[in-house]
Parts: sequence; structure tokens; C-alpha cells
Amino acid sequence: MANQLEISAINVINAGADEASVATDRPIKENELETLGVSPNFLAASGFEGKLGQTLLLPEQDPIVIAVGLGGQEITEPSIRNAAASLWRASKHLDSVTSLLPLTTATEVGAEVALQATVEGMLLASYRYDELKGSPEERSSLQQVTLVVPDGVDSAAALSRAEAVASAIALTRDLVNRPGGSLSAVQLADEAVKVAEQTGLEVEVWDRERLIVERCGGMLGVNAGSTEEPRMVRLTWRPKGESRGTIHFVGKGITFDTGGLNLKPFEGMKEMKIDMGGAAAVIGAMAAVAAHNPDVTIIGTCCCTDNQPSPTATKPGDVLNIRNGKTVEVLNTDAEGRLVLADGLSIAAEENPDLIVDLATLTGACLVALGSQYAGLMGNNEDAIARVEAAATKAGERLWHLPLPNEYRKQLDSDVADLQNIGSGRFGGTLVAGLFLQEFVDETPWVHLDIAGPVTTQEQEAEFPKGATGFGVRTLLEIVNNW
Repeated sequence: MANQLEISAINVINAGADEASVATDRPIKENELETLGVSPNFLAASGFEGKLGQTLLLPEQDPIVIAVGLGGQEITEPSIRNAAASLWRASKHLDSVTSLLPLTTATEVGAEVALQATVEGMLLASYRYDELKGSPEERSSLQQVTLVVPDGVDSAAALSRAEAVASAIALTRDLVNRPGGSLSAVQLADEAVKVAEQTGLEVEVWDRERLIVERCGGMLGVNAGSTEEPRMVRLTWRPKGESRGTIHFVGKGITFDTGGLNLKPFEGMKEMKIDMGGAAAVIGAMAAVAAHNPDVTIIGTCCCTDNQPSPTATKPGDVLNIRNGKTVEVLNTDAEGRLVLADGLSIAAEENPDLIVDLATLTGACLVALGSQYAGLMGNNEDAIARVEAAATKAGERLWHLPLPNEYRKQLDSDVADLQNIGSGRFGGTLVAGLFLQEFVDETPWVHLDIAGPVTTQEQEAEFPKGATGFGVRTLLEIVNNW
């Protein structure tokens, strides 16, 4: 599966060097409009106010000049990516462009950070998913990008990290965009193996027989109605020297969710190829870990299967035996993600990591509560929650901290098993799902991210085209980088 990033060449030059180009950009803050050298009437007629991501082709300029708005707020990595993405869209019909964005924003965030953010924004804005189209869309003309940085900046490391992160997010988008009929659990595991082969990660793949031996009853129960084999994939990064700790990422990898015997209606099922977005984010983050060379051990576990109705499928009322010994009464087969995560979290907790973070497109209730741009965050440890919130803020990924109220735990009580997989009440479904997952992490510091909303977008925004966003990859990498 090829990452579909269109820009083929990025060059970096120091300020003051010869800038031969078809076009150049001029980054402008809202309070700096007078530096554009054009009349206020022209700006008013053009609607250009210097807002973040706005672009404007300036008249009578040779070479062509494109003004790029930086907004009026503090310059951050996400805002630089936003401006860079807008510049790419404004100049994609040109042959080449020279951007002053890294030079202009270096004072606020540092030269290497500004360069990395600019490269990431332009690369990710150029992403497209057309591998299944008989007649792929015409590619942009822009193949040559020259970026201007302050004198003396060593750009090699920043470029390497930017390309690794952009490729990892593009891989995650590719996986989420791919139809369920073209991405079985076995195929998703194969993609993870390819990542390991390309990056030097350790990889382990558990098939159905191994899952039986390992007592992964949640995985096997969800997979019971499928003709496709389940897979649990474990990717591991080990530092060359002494490890300062262990972080374990766990991703929900339901490659297509029909709801099982509690069959979804059409509107609820048609987008369910995205239900492996958590596993895709884990695979993407692990793909970029090697480029950052952290001195901590990172383990990524993906719980992969589809959820299908059939005569052999798990039935409402059936009881599953989870890896950690607890039993679960399945009252709704459409609450399957928490069942596969129960096994993955149990395995992660056994290894006593310093932190577990799971990602899952877990509940529609989270969409109702937070909309499509925020992920829900829950956890059992305030320090761990604060760490993940800080990482997400730096990454520019929106989270909202939700509670895990003990008062709601009784909704999971079962008459025939240790707990049931859905709450007995109508409301608070996201919180009850979080309380369910908490049963499988023991005392390990743990954070759960319900990414049902931001895993995709219906609108083009900043570096995000319509479709899969790659949400979660940046947050996971920031957790690693700031450990």
C-alpha cells in the first residue's frame, strides 16, 4: 500500500541564498496587512484579513507572490502546518514554489520545529486516496518546493522526522480509507508486518490457534461469526541502550462492523470500514517511532477481526472468557470493540508498562457528546491523563477529558457473569464503555481515547483532506518524544 503524497522534491536553503522560483510566499499576520503593499480596498474586496490559512495572490508581482495568513494568535506547530497546507493548495498548479514560512515562524517555535511543521503540512495537504479509481485524478503540477530557513540551521534531522511523520499519517489514512472488503484482519496484520520489515521493529502475529492458547475469549467471541481469521499483532521498539520505561499502545482493529447478530441499520453500517481507526493509528505511530529513536520501549498491540452475523456468531446472552480471567455476558453484539480491547488491555497490563494508551472508534455516544472534531479521553491516573492531554495539545489533536464515575459501574453488573458488555441504562454510554475497559488494566496507569468523531472528516480543513484524518498518530508520537 503506497502512501499517496504528491510532492516529489523538497529543498532547503538558508536565508540570503539565491531563490530562483516560479513563486514565493509571504506569510502575514492579521496585524501586518500594511506590509503587503497593496491597497486596503483591494484587500477588502479580496476578503483577505490575514486569518490563519487564508491565501491571496498578490497583483503585479514578478515572480508571483502568494500571501499566506498566520492569524493573530500565538504561532504553534499546528498553525504552521495549517498555513503550509493552505500554501500548497494555493500553489499546486504551479511548477515550483519557494516558501518563507519556516524563516518567518522560526523565532516563535525554533527553526527546526518550524521547518518540520512546514514540511508536514505541505506533504499531508498533498495526500490523496485514489488507488481504487479506474481513472485517478490529475496530479498537481507542484513538484518542487524550496524552503527558506535561518542561516546555520541543520535541516537534515527536521526533514527526516517530517517525512517519517507524514508517511506514517498517510499510511494510517490509507488503511482507514480502504474498504472493509479489501482489508481483512489478515491483510491488516500483513500491513503491520511490512512496517516492521521496513523499520526494524520486532513483530509478532497471533492467529486463531494462538489466540485460543492465549485465552483471548473476547477476540474469539467477536470473530465467531466471520469466515475471516482474526489476528492480534504486536509491534515492539526496543532502544539500543538501557530503556527508561515502557509504553504500551492498544488499538481496536474491527476491519468491518456489521453489528453482528444485533445488526446495524444501513445508516449505521455504511461507514464501518473506519472501525479499525485505532489500530491504524497504532500502526502508523509505530512506523514513525524509529525515526525519533526514543530511549524507551514502545509496544503497539492491534486487535484485528471483523464482526459478522452468521449461524456461528456470538449470540446475545452468551458469556465470553477474557484473557485476565473475567467473564463477560454479551447483551449486545454491536458493543464488540470493548470485547477485543479487553484482551489487548489484559495482555498489556500483564507486562507492567509505565503507561497504557488505547485508541478506539468505540461509541456513537461520544459523537453525540463531543461532535466530530473531539476525541473523548478517560483514564484511571491523573498524571497519565495530564501527560496525554499535554501531548495532544502540542500535536494539535483535540481531546476532551470525560469522567469515569464509579456511580455508573453498577450498570455493568451481570446476573450470570462478572460483568456485561453494555450498561443497563440509556445514557452515558461512552462513560460506561470506559468503565468496562477499566476492568482489564488492573492498577496500571491507563488512558482511553474514544476517537469515533475525529477519525474522519467530511470537510477539507488545514492538512486534512476529506476522508480519514490519521487522528491519534501525532499524540502517540508526542507521548513518546516527551517521556
